[in-house]
Amino acid sequence: MTGAIHKVTCFITRPGQQGPELLLFEHPSEGVQIPAGTVNPGEEIEIAACREAAEESGLVGLQLLRKLGEMNDPPRLGRLIVTQPTTVYSRPSPGSFDWVHFQPGIEVEPLRQVAGFTQVHYEEADQFIDPHYTTYSITGWVPDEALTSNRIRHFFLFEAPFPTPERWHVTTDKHTFRLFWAPMDGLPLIIPPQDEWIKFLAGSL
Repeated sequence: MTGAIHKVTCFITRPGQQGPELLLFEHPSEGVQIPAGTVNPGEEIEIAACREAAEESGLVGLQLLRKLGEMNDPPRLGRLIVTQPTTVYSRPSPGSFDWVHFQPGIEVEPLRQVAGFTQVHYEEADQFIDPHYTTYSITGWVPDEALTSNRIRHFFLFEAPFPTPERWHVTTDKHTFRLFWAPMDGLPLIIPPQDEWIKFLAGSL
């Protein structure tokens, strides 16, 4: 196993007629979320926050106001996190078939370890909250050094330029997201555990 993987969460805000508003997006299959992403190897955390905020919002001219804090953010029970782009092998050997690659940040279920490799399982369901069937499933071997149980999440506050659209779409990470502004005193249901991250905004607006 390797060291920690770092994640950033970007609270992008703007003044609204009824008070501060927060930028959220609707994932096509995984509910309403807050812009966030993974820090690349060797990338400064603040630079990663600015990059992810721009990529996920599609907005130009975002102003980074300050860092709000950080927290230990372990994976779900019985899961590990992929820390770097890595090949998924058919056997615990770099000489075996390698049709698939994992990107950093995803959670996988470890099954067994052999000679510096861990066999892992990754699965996606057809929809968030009430899945009916498995739509994507990968089982294979990855190097031990590509996995960790240690994740640290960093929270940053941004202000959007004026004016901004009310609703728009952004395509990134092979998904198209619908972005929208929500008043802080009337936020929609945000997926867990992201709904708990809002506490980092308390007293900041």
